[in-house]
Amino acid sequence: MRVFVTGASGAIGSAVVPELVAAGHEVVGLARSDRSAETVVAAGATPLRGDLADSAALRAGAEQADGIIHLAFGNDFTDIQANVDEEAAAVDALAAAVDGSGKAFVFASGTPVTPGRPSTEDDPAQFDGPLAGRARSAQTVLDLAQHGVGSATVRLPRSVHSGDGRYGFASLLVEAAQRSGVSGYVGDGSQRWPAVHRFDAARLFRLVLEGAEPGSVAHAVADEGDSMRSISVVVGERLGLPVEEVPAEDFGFLGTVFAVDQPSSSRQTRQRFGWEPTHPSLLADLATGVIPAPRT
Repeated sequence: MRVFVTGASGAIGSAVVPELVAAGHEVVGLARSDRSAETVVAAGATPLRGDLADSAALRAGAEQADGIIHLAFGNDFTDIQANVDEEAAAVDALAAAVDGSGKAFVFASGTPVTPGRPSTEDDPAQFDGPLAGRARSAQTVLDLAQHGVGSATVRLPRSVHSGDGRYGFASLLVEAAQRSGVSGYVGDGSQRWPAVHRFDAARLFRLVLEGAEPGSVAHAVADEGDSMRSISVVVGERLGLPVEEVPAEDFGFLGTVFAVDQPSSSRQTRQRFGWEPTHPSLLADLATGVIPAPRT
């Protein structure tokens, strides 16, 4: 299969592309810079220059492919709405290119929040809050199942990690601890976050691309829910810092997100796709992996 991947040089994409190539797929990766293009080539794929704002490049990539995996999302946390709006426009361009084609279209979204219990694949996306636009984009993709597209969404947990220093939301705890001298948690720290190793997530993206029924929802969840305090304890041990409760405001607008209990299950996904995570847990990666140097 010829697969067009957005975000091909990112933390998840750089795991997804080699997974696809190893399985015999031909991969074209969207590359917004020379450096991104070099990363795509090194992973065994062909770069297509452009970014999420380049609708012509998106259409070209989609039209020339048998399937799409959309992973790209802006990483400027100072303007989340701009990132959401950019993605929505990109999804519209991709959807128009594959409408009625029978091609596969896999969209990366997030696990929903159902405080007090793990969310499941049957739980609806959340159409309110600062990331509501992402949920609407995911629904746009799923609705393509009614137009002859093999659409699916893979919901990712808050922490997609690996021992090379990339820990998803947990990385923000590391950075905050390095700035403040305290490894902090919000409230009593009992709120739970799901997690998955990026190589395990990459394998699920491939399995969903290859075999999902149109309109499918999958959960790339390995760790159902580590408490925020347990994460902060490991971070504190690695940095040699005290572990304490801190105000939610210390984490900016994400503080209110961090305060919410948000565990998630992948039981249905494991049964449907024969997917079983095999790589280290988030706490194991934090305990033994690379801790990035403080930002200056």
